Amino acid sequence: MAMVKKYLAGVVQVDNLVEGIYTVKLKSLSGPFRFFPGQFLHLALDEYDPSSGWPESRCFSMQSSPSEDLIRITFAVKGNFTRRMQRDLTQGRQVNIKLPYGDLFLKPHNKMNTVFIAGGTGITPFLSLFTSQWFQGYTNPRIYLGFRSRHHNIYNDELNLLKTGVTNLSPCDPKIFYEDKTGRLDINQIYLENGPGSDYFISGPPTMIKGFKENLILNGVPASQILTDDWE
Repeated sequence: MAMVKKYLAGVVQVDNLVEGIYTVKLKSLSGPFRFFPGQFLHLALDEYDPSSGWPESRCFSMQSSPSEDLIRITFAVKGNFTRRMQRDLTQGRQVNIKLPYGDLFLKPHNKMNTVFIAGGTGITPFLSLFTSQWFQGYTNPRIYLGFRSRHHNIYNDELNLLKTGVTNLSPCDPKIFYEDKTGRLDINQIYLENGPGSDYFISGPPTMIKGFKENLILNGVPASQILTDDWE
């Protein structure tokens, strides 16, 4: 696993396509970023002073492929820290980040029979895999994505790469559910379509992760076959 390193980074772009949700592009000002798909970073808004330790920070999944020069993160405005980010992260701003953390896709799992389930911004760690050459190692992956509405699906550029087969050996068409049109993700239906022999990756709100994991275990899926992105 790559060693954790501190980086000085510059904000290249901030997009706000949905109210309260922001995507930020960061460029390293201190050497190339090194990480694996599915990992996350710590972002600090205050200046880093080695004599006083690392400043207050928050964790964010990296949704970029490791081969890209820029890192993209997406955050929802929920508390004091993200409100500061909403106010202070503008083009040209410098921030301090530490990465990489986490081992979501480094854990042993079956790449022949893999199910990916994401709700809302929980898709972000999956995107770093889906747009990476690492994804070529998966055979017939099944992907289930849930969003509040079509307007909240701000990831079409990355998802189109899946549909055209650019990143995988063959095209992969995710099943997308919009809560206001087709309802929420249904873990019972997902289980019926994939069974107890699959390995399941789940990422999303903590209550979704907890409920889906409990449901799969009750249906006979071993806990070792359920991998979650729940570091928050």
